[in-house]
Amino acid sequence: MTRLTRTVAAAALAAALALVSGCSGDDDKSNAGAGDGKTPEKVTYLTSFGNFGRDSYAWVAKEKGFFKEAGFDVEIKPGQGTGSVIQTVVGGQADFGPIDLTGGLLQLGNGAAKDFVAVAAIQQRTMAAVVSVEGKNIATPKDLEGKKLADTPTSVVRLLFPTYARLAGVDASRVTFVNGEAQTLMGMLASGTVDGIGQFVVGQPTVETVTKKKPVVLPYSDVMTDLYGNALITSSKLAKEKPETVKRFTAALLKGLEYALANPQEAAELLKKNVPATVPAAAAAELQLMAAYVRSSNSGTAIGTLDSERVAKSIALLQGAGALKSNITPDQIIDFNLTPKA
Repeated sequence: MTRLTRTVAAAALAAALALVSGCSGDDDKSNAGAGDGKTPEKVTYLTSFGNFGRDSYAWVAKEKGFFKEAGFDVEIKPGQGTGSVIQTVVGGQADFGPIDLTGGLLQLGNGAAKDFVAVAAIQQRTMAAVVSVEGKNIATPKDLEGKKLADTPTSVVRLLFPTYARLAGVDASRVTFVNGEAQTLMGMLASGTVDGIGQFVVGQPTVETVTKKKPVVLPYSDVMTDLYGNALITSSKLAKEKPETVKRFTAALLKGLEYALANPQEAAELLKKNVPATVPAAAAAELQLMAAYVRSSNSGTAIGTLDSERVAKSIALLQGAGALKSNITPDQIIDFNLTPKA
């Protein structure tokens, strides 16, 4: 485990500095499939953040020919988180990208973004968590009272904390948040300046290596079981004008996701081919950690499904916690005509 966590840490720290530049997503009107003699559609895809193992499935879809078979010529660019991905897709600089669905609900419900729709789930459960280390006297959510946590100001972990705290029986007014940058959070925890940080569960091996201590992980999914993780989005305009294009792209991407989960080491090697800073063993470890979040009892064996009732429960949870300024419905953020079926 020690060797694995060291490898994961090296990959994460290197990948954070190695963002891959992409080309423009010029609109090609062809809906041609591969092999029909027509020019493939050019598509620009954003990862969720950077080019870590958790996002390698897009590179798998490209390298294994899944995009080409579906009639696409795909440029993959590194995303910069939920808010940035939404802005870039809505602005027309990219066609598709994954966002944290709960973050999307907060953006839509609070008037920070519009004109985007989710068309598939990447993770059936949120991977958001508060992560601490042994020696901080944190073992349960209640132990966070009186502690100092660090996170970026617009992190989903931070935005959701009041709701998480209420459901977990924590007095949120007794928890202090300080600002940090994504690339410095683990260092802040290692230095002892904070007691915990906002983090995804797949980051825990890196935390262990950076801090040299065993991580203590408090997953939000323990108390908020209906929240999805990342979901694939596109612009409302593209979904309305080219629904078949959206369906074909989604199917090809999810084929890459399924293949990556079944073959994590090969997926990691394909990522390294395109992102040289990648440490394959680390990327594979991220995929192995993520696998449990991609399917759920609600989705059965299908990948990518989105359930209206679950999304409605998520909205109700956020509304009950006072996290949404306006009332929204599941079909305002999800185009259920385009989502995979269970």
